Amino acid sequence: MPQKPLPACDWPARAWLVCQKAARVREIPASKTRTSHLGMTAQLPASSLFPLLLVGVMCMNPKPPEKVKMDCYKDVKGTIYEYDALTLNGKEHIQFKQYAGKHVLFVNVATYCGLTAQYPELNALQDELKPWGLVVLGFPCNQFGNQEPGENSEILPGLKYVRPGRGYVPNFQLFEKGDVNGKTEQKVFSFLKLSCPHPSEVLGSFRHISWEPVKVHDIRWNFEKFLVGPNGVPVMRWFHQAPISTVRSDILEYLKQLKTK
Repeated sequence: MPQKPLPACDWPARAWLVCQKAARVREIPASKTRTSHLGMTAQLPASSLFPLLLVGVMCMNPKPPEKVKMDCYKDVKGTIYEYDALTLNGKEHIQFKQYAGKHVLFVNVATYCGLTAQYPELNALQDELKPWGLVVLGFPCNQFGNQEPGENSEILPGLKYVRPGRGYVPNFQLFEKGDVNGKTEQKVFSFLKLSCPHPSEVLGSFRHISWEPVKVHDIRWNFEKFLVGPNGVPVMRWFHQAPISTVRSDILEYLKQLKTK
């Protein structure tokens, strides 16, 4: 029976499909491949399984949608200044109204993700565009592939020594881990999502969605981004696979347009 095409966001299912295809190319029955894989993993300590799962996710490169950016709605009511969040160390509630007059980039981040390589690029983006008033804010979330499994206290050491490692330290504010979709989503993300259409029409497989209710504007994966203007109103939204270079170009073009108005 021919297999149905898988949605771009269905990474685990795509990984299994690739394994099946590879097995057929080598003329090894898929059932034998599954048995050998299970036999191998059974001999490994539990601590070794998580990195293997990460590799499976990182190797996948689902085709991004035709649009990686969407402009937000023009008639947005409200601003981010109505919301706040607790810092990663739990010591301070930051009121977002303190960013009035700034361009704020909201990013839902994760330590053990194939896109974690964007962390140093976000540092560089903030350094470059800080004179223009850009502020990057990171919100760790474990709703996508369980790629932020640790406690708040484990996130900075994980970034420094594991991924991206090599002593990496974010130069932008990180907030406590929380949800960005579903009943317990952070209110600022409820506002951001309702303010901007999503670039992709594909929600992904319901087998891999762990929140309820599922809504059309939901965030699809780690490292989606929302830009908020100096008046606190959302301006644009990027698909998680949009390269930081694209995000940078879009922001610079937006800043240029603001300057000419």
